[in-house]
Amino acid sequence: MRNLTWIIISCLAAVSITTQASPIDKKTKIQLKQLSQQTKTSYRTLRQAVEEAKFQPEVIKAITKPWEAKPWYQYRALFLKPKRVREGVEFWKKHAKTLAKAQRIYHVPPELIVAIIGVETFYGRFTGNYSVLNALYTLGFHYPPRGKFFRKEFASFVKLSQQQKWSLGQIKGSYAGAMGYGQFIPSSYLHYAVDFNNDGRINMLKDPVDGIGSVANYFHRHHWHEHTPVAEKLARAPSATLKQKANRELSPQYKWQQLTQWGATVKQSPESNTPVNLLRLKVGKKQSGYWVTYHNFYVITRYNRSPLYAMAVYQLSQQIKDAYYHP
Repeated sequence: MRNLTWIIISCLAAVSITTQASPIDKKTKIQLKQLSQQTKTSYRTLRQAVEEAKFQPEVIKAITKPWEAKPWYQYRALFLKPKRVREGVEFWKKHAKTLAKAQRIYHVPPELIVAIIGVETFYGRFTGNYSVLNALYTLGFHYPPRGKFFRKEFASFVKLSQQQKWSLGQIKGSYAGAMGYGQFIPSSYLHYAVDFNNDGRINMLKDPVDGIGSVANYFHRHHWHEHTPVAEKLARAPSATLKQKANRELSPQYKWQQLTQWGATVKQSPESNTPVNLLRLKVGKKQSGYWVTYHNFYVITRYNRSPLYAMAVYQLSQQIKDAYYHP
């Protein structure tokens, strides 16, 4: 009997050992202390979150091969498809009142909100299967190129989970820790998500109304200019000088007057002092296309820092708008 008791005690001890959190190394402790000070989050709370998290190598693999690394003609084909346009129109029809309310309050057009949600989650259908806790832990503490950024997002997720009363390990999202209809990273969720249906809680994860309002609020807070252009393809082939001036910068680099001096023309010319940029994208293996981009194009890149992403969202929004008003 004593031997049996000893065996049971030994087994229980073994189970206790295997279920304990793995030890945190010295480097991680230092990072957590710094993170606690920077974000004004309890060190103990952050440490408990790290102890609960698990490293996921597939997250590292995913972030090192982003879709935005593709050339434009391949990237465009991922999003500008008839099915995504059709379902965008249906999403708009279904949520027309909410989208109209968002435009009235935030001055952001319905087609842009619909296109963002369409690109990010196919209108809420695919919001991600990664554990947000594990994804942010992996990128924050095991991916040095962007570790500082993702550690702050990790702390924001801990804060957000406390605010929303989430269980840390249950929330799913993208490999970069983005969540819900609009795929907000935790810091964006904290700062820009809104309770758009006035039910007393913010639920971008499953509520399309809060998702629509939050996306609109994001663009409003990033200074979207209503009724102003986003991007326009050059009306004729660029001169050699214009080709040299084209770039992949996100913000406007020139004034429209400068581009006209180098031979640029578009269908609807803006005022001479309008801030613009000239964007070159590959439209084929050996061909390039040239677009004049404006302030609103830059605003879209505040959502995702990629000119390819911004162009895909803009073009999808225009196709959805055309199909909505001219079925």
